[in-house]
Amino acid sequence: MAGASPSCVFCAIATKSTSHNALLHSDDKVVAFQDINPSAFRHYLVVPVAHIPTVKDLQRKTDDHSLVNHMLEVGKTLLLRDAPQSQQYRFGFHQPPLNSVNHLHLHCLALPYTPRWRSIKYLSFGPLGFIEAEKFLEKIKPLSTFQ
Repeated sequence: MAGASPSCVFCAIATKSTSHNALLHSDDKVVAFQDINPSAFRHYLVVPVAHIPTVKDLQRKTDDHSLVNHMLEVGKTLLLRDAPQSQQYRFGFHQPPLNSVNHLHLHCLALPYTPRWRSIKYLSFGPLGFIEAEKFLEKIKPLSTFQ
């Protein structure tokens, strides 16, 4: 799971092996950049450097929870910096089979949607569709261990 996939466009961006030079954020765990087909006033993607195919590959483990929390914090920081006037933000993941790229990526949206009909892509359909980042964090929260 940790290695880069040679055919994955997000791995190429995350490992800087592509000419994509518009990174908004880069650290040892994640990179962030603008979505090439934005659905909102501001639409950023935060992706882990490690190749993780989808949200279904994450578990109730401290490392997984920490990664998703870091992704969310990076996304919030970027949108608050670049779109402070926005009245509403959305952060979340598409779940298989409705994810477009098989590399985990957090959608960070400063609304309004542009055009408005694009909001359909970010609806939740239970175990399908879009899952809000906060709800997903709760879902993968590590179980307490009693000593």
